[in-house]
Amino acid sequence: MSKFFLIFVLCGSFFATAQHKKAYTLFTANGTEISYAVVIDSLQKKEIILFGEQHNSAISHWLQYEITNDLSKTNRLILGAEMLEADNQKALNQYLSGKIDQKAFDTLARLWKNYKTDYKPLIDFAKRDSLKFIATNIPRSFANLVFKNGFKALDSLSAKEKSWIAPLPIVFDADLATYKNILTMMGDHGTPELVMAQAIKDATMAHFILTNYEHSHTFIHYNGAYHSDNYEGILWYLKAKNNSLKYATLSTVIQNQLNTLEIEHLGKADFIIVVDANVTTTY
Repeated sequence: MSKFFLIFVLCGSFFATAQHKKAYTLFTANGTEISYAVVIDSLQKKEIILFGEQHNSAISHWLQYEITNDLSKTNRLILGAEMLEADNQKALNQYLSGKIDQKAFDTLARLWKNYKTDYKPLIDFAKRDSLKFIATNIPRSFANLVFKNGFKALDSLSAKEKSWIAPLPIVFDADLATYKNILTMMGDHGTPELVMAQAIKDATMAHFILTNYEHSHTFIHYNGAYHSDNYEGILWYLKAKNNSLKYATLSTVIQNQLNTLEIEHLGKADFIIVVDANVTTTY
């Protein structure tokens, strides 16, 4: 073998590897690497899917769109998101139906700062395919009331305002691991009311998912991963109301390596998206 040929082979091998460098890997809950095709095949059989994102992860948002697009080829879809609040549903419906344009929607709805890059593509997908898109979250001012004064603060809301949240009183289990962990993570800033504010968001999102779910459809819900990690949060409330539906959860995590799922992420969801820490974020 000539020296030139050996160099050519080694260089070819290097460039082939570089061309196929991965930005993410998919794993099952127990840490087994899995293909995208197998994930899609599994999700096709589900009725409610909770897609847990990292809010600034470009890969997470790209996969939300790709999975939604691929499932639309086989399943009848309903979409919904934490990033839109229930009292903005009328404006959202007007935008989806073409009664108002994007500029008017921007004015009427409280949109996240990364709406244009990360969520508008999903809403426009629903608009293009005439799909329902549900604003599932509690109005942020109501969640702030709970953060300051607990659940009792919601009793003073009007009947119309209460239509934008889960029916009261909500069931609340402060001993759920994810809720207890909030207090640990927040340290001196953690309060029981902070956990209640998280719970009213979870309960409200679950309420509007179930209220708008239709038989023989698949409801895909986009939410921050913590709202559905470890099969708690939104999923806990969903199962408390209807344990007969076929649920699936996805979570997005960030790691410095993509070869194995780190121990701390095992069991977070049915499917776990591991994104390379070097991938550019959207904000």
